[in-house]
Amino acid sequence: MNSPFRLLLLLPLLLPTIFFAQKPAKPNAADLHQAIKKLNVLGTVLYVAAHPDDENTRMISYLRNAKLYDVTYLSLTRGDGGQNLIGPEIRELLGVLRTQELLMARSVDGGKQMFSRANDFGFSKNPEETLRFWDKDAVLSDVVWAYRQVKPDVVINRFYHDKKYDTHGHHTASAMLSVEAFDLAAKADAYPEQLVLTQPWLARRQFFNTSWFFYGSQEAFAKIDKSTLWPIDIGVYLPMKGKSNNEVAAESRSMHRCQGFGSLSTRGESIDYLDFVKGDRPATQDIFEGINTTWTRVEGGEPIAKILAQIDREYRSDDPSASVPDLLTAMQMIKSLPDGYWKQRKLSEIKEVIKGCLGLYLEATANEPTATPGDAVKIRLEVINRAPLSGVGVQLSGLQIQPTLFDSMPSFNLVPNKGWVLEKSVHIARDAAFTAPYWLQNPATLGMYSVEKQQLRGVPETPRYATVHWSLTVNGVPLEYDTDLAWKTGEPAIGEVWRPFEVLPPVVVEFTEPSYIFTQKEREVSVRVKAEKDNVAGTVSVKGWPVKGGSQSFEFKKKGEEKTFAFLVEASQETPNAILTASVEVAGQNFASRLVTIKYDHIPQQSVLQPATAHAARLDLKVKAKNIGYYMGAGDDVPTALRQMGCAVTILDDKDMETATLAKFDAIVVGIRAYNTKDGLKFSQAKLFEYARNGGTLVVQYNTSGEFVVDQIAPFPLKISRTRVTDESAEIRFILPESPVLNTPNKLTAKDFDGWVQERGLYFPGEWDGAFSAPLSANDPGEKPADGSLLVAQYGKGHYVYTGLSFFRELPAGVPGAYRLFANLISLGK
Repeated sequence: MNSPFRLLLLLPLLLPTIFFAQKPAKPNAADLHQAIKKLNVLGTVLYVAAHPDDENTRMISYLRNAKLYDVTYLSLTRGDGGQNLIGPEIRELLGVLRTQELLMARSVDGGKQMFSRANDFGFSKNPEETLRFWDKDAVLSDVVWAYRQVKPDVVINRFYHDKKYDTHGHHTASAMLSVEAFDLAAKADAYPEQLVLTQPWLARRQFFNTSWFFYGSQEAFAKIDKSTLWPIDIGVYLPMKGKSNNEVAAESRSMHRCQGFGSLSTRGESIDYLDFVKGDRPATQDIFEGINTTWTRVEGGEPIAKILAQIDREYRSDDPSASVPDLLTAMQMIKSLPDGYWKQRKLSEIKEVIKGCLGLYLEATANEPTATPGDAVKIRLEVINRAPLSGVGVQLSGLQIQPTLFDSMPSFNLVPNKGWVLEKSVHIARDAAFTAPYWLQNPATLGMYSVEKQQLRGVPETPRYATVHWSLTVNGVPLEYDTDLAWKTGEPAIGEVWRPFEVLPPVVVEFTEPSYIFTQKEREVSVRVKAEKDNVAGTVSVKGWPVKGGSQSFEFKKKGEEKTFAFLVEASQETPNAILTASVEVAGQNFASRLVTIKYDHIPQQSVLQPATAHAARLDLKVKAKNIGYYMGAGDDVPTALRQMGCAVTILDDKDMETATLAKFDAIVVGIRAYNTKDGLKFSQAKLFEYARNGGTLVVQYNTSGEFVVDQIAPFPLKISRTRVTDESAEIRFILPESPVLNTPNKLTAKDFDGWVQERGLYFPGEWDGAFSAPLSANDPGEKPADGSLLVAQYGKGHYVYTGLSFFRELPAGVPGAYRLFANLISLGK
């Protein structure tokens, strides 16, 4: 059986060990002692919410590290529809980034991670809208699947299951689905197709993790009657970690960097509250009251509890390997139990404990981070038993690199603290699948990803292509371990860096711009081709609109070589918009994927293959501003769009702001969330205001309503609210039709607001000074008009513009009307 399929069958048992990092774990003596204690605890918790960063890491860490329960966080979405504080990734790429941040958070607090197929389509104002976009039955089946896989004793919902509290529609919908799944998971006639792989499950009880957030303030929450709530002191000290629980939770929470959730650690008593929802109501304040979490819940398990308690008492932190003989005995006792969840769960755990107590290190690395189907790859395998001479004999008895790359029976005694290394060249199968997030491999809808295999649903990542299967014997007892093939290198400024080993196409191709604006009949578009292997040749072509000259040839000698090709494309007179597609043909095979690399120092590097496409639009576009300064905020691709308009763009940093002559710019644009993230604005804002006052045009894009780096973000009073218009097709009303921004140099009409993506805008000002004019109004269905999406003020000889319209989404998506409106903004006064 090939490795990925075997891993799928073992889910969720292996989730904590195979998905959180490529770097081998190196537990210390305290980690191992806690793991031994956990072997004697048989309790499970499922925590349910909607997005990455919704989870209460303090509660997850407390239940996992203080109570030693298995805790799984089910995030219904991967957070694709959010914003990004650290880089330009949005939509699917943001979902990949936030998936990895969640996995790194779980690697800190010890929990496991699952997802549903729901797609985060952006902010939703009510659960009814959410469930219209999501396929409710499909997402509900995924929640039922999570119940049946995790087999929770206790379920905790982060949010309340009706509209009692005003919150994100995804939030309320996540709780509604969890409440419905509670009973359905136990019924054999509910999603019976799942029961080929799992069994019905009835959790004992369900809670809502309430907090002051749902009451508007800590002061309001302090006044409510809490006599019906379950208080939990989650601020306990964890002596084996040398930290308070909330310190661990803060480290976990701080992994959500792209959402700006870096957290300060706290110590001491901290009370969290649970509100009972359904099931067996506990008679005491213990949420596990009446639930057997000992080995006596398993037939024949009582003797196992006794030997594990003995191992716990006799554990030696100076020599964990002394516990190995008794651990082997306990493992054999677990193996003799009837098949069941806890047998498999605890076998997985005890094997890891034995490996850690032996100081057994298993490493499988490739000489390069990527390969293509058919390539030869040099692999280095290393194993070392670092246990002291304590009478524990370890033998390497077998090696397999799967799928069917290598099979050997080495039969080698592992002498303590002397490593064994094997270097081997293997060939990647010619039909090997390319590495890619599994949920992105099929066409998706706005609200749902398509995942055909039931075994993949809920899995955080795509199982890796190559896995090493190690067979060992310890004191004559067979043990087996799997490690994913990875790549490591040494970076001078960091040290050892690991990343996944990935299978890629022989050639990748991409347009150099995400969208192209045709203001004339024809224009050049540029396509970049890059070799992912040595000695590759073929042709590259562009389709979508008529192309003059046809395909072009390329030949690369070395992996990593790249070349850019220019194609003259003629805009169609019949269709004003098109999707251009770039593709390459190599040895009779067609490849049409671009490679996107997501690299940050807090997550493993990710490679994402996406269709090599670009938006093309033929439009009447006039721009009077030609020289633009751009002060980047949290990160966006608006400068690229400005260049598409024919503007020269200079990226301004804080040093430039000190020395640059700003008067040379026709307009200066401030990037998204700059006032939330750029401390330099404390010193640069005065120069920006002076620039506008002396005749320049200053355009400031959206900021959230949280803390600003300055007291006031505009030269006139302006207050940011949480108002947004989430319906991308909501009517835009021209309430000041004569406003220059609607007429000059481009005459705008309602058609310019067709085809917008995800939303109209967000965090509109709710109050503003009379110096501002507000030419536009919009609202979601059933809501009152919101007039603050675009504010324009004369300021001295120049202009100040503040806009919450989502240009950072619309311009990269090639929305024609967004280009025409933004051109008007930067052209003000010209």
